[in-house]
Amino acid sequence: MPLGIALLIGGQFLFAAMGVGIRFLTDEVPNEVLVFFRNILGLALLAPWLFRGGLPSLQTEVPHLHLLRGVAGLAAMYCFYYAIMHLPLAEAMVLLLGAPLYIPLIGLLWLKEPVPARVWLGVALGFGGVLVILRPGLEGISTPVAIALLGGFFAAIVQVTIRRLSGTEPTLRIVFYFAFTGAILSALPLTWSWITPSPRHLVWLLAIAVFSTLGQVCLTLGLSMASVARLGIFSYFSVIFGAGFGWLLWQEPISTGTVAGSLLILIAGVLAGA
Repeated sequence: MPLGIALLIGGQFLFAAMGVGIRFLTDEVPNEVLVFFRNILGLALLAPWLFRGGLPSLQTEVPHLHLLRGVAGLAAMYCFYYAIMHLPLAEAMVLLLGAPLYIPLIGLLWLKEPVPARVWLGVALGFGGVLVILRPGLEGISTPVAIALLGGFFAAIVQVTIRRLSGTEPTLRIVFYFAFTGAILSALPLTWSWITPSPRHLVWLLAIAVFSTLGQVCLTLGLSMASVARLGIFSYFSVIFGAGFGWLLWQEPISTGTVAGSLLILIAGVLAGA
């Protein structure tokens, strides 16, 4: 359990670092191109490890689960990248923050995993922390925030599917099929959104692929070590890392609400992991 928590928190740090790379390419590279290069370069990074065992190592008896994980993951990725381009980093991380709100219910209905009362309390506190950070007013939730929350739902499906796959599938196979499915599907929008990346763009695109691929490996390993209800709450740490990067690199202010919300998130993580 402690190792699973450490891996999941490490994965959130890598996802926040990925967000930094995406932010540097905002207004220069279309979202569709970003998503495609993240998948195709991630697939290339994994290839040496995956093909050491030959094609038999890629054989699976649950292609439908890999497809579900790939489609949901790609949908979450489009939402996440859009949110990063239009929101401060701390708020953009709400795409993953929404996931723990849905994970216990999905895990209960699909995997029949019992959810302890303290986990539900952690979910409630964590969601309260999200509301404190986002501060939704009378004008309601903006379009970028709504898209980020939708991405959180897709991310929850991804995390529960990973938990289901981890019972029979090795980590690298799960990550491979995600990258493979994502590379194929994300190539379709390039017919109307393609631009030729500059050398500078390629450096950042490679960094994004490295951070996100390593983050996926950490996420997959972490979720294989305990129930999604217990570990999913640690996705909330992404907002803390996002706020730190935003403050250091773009002087995005860290408000009292962000600090208070982060403290609630930390307490929620402790309750969920107890």
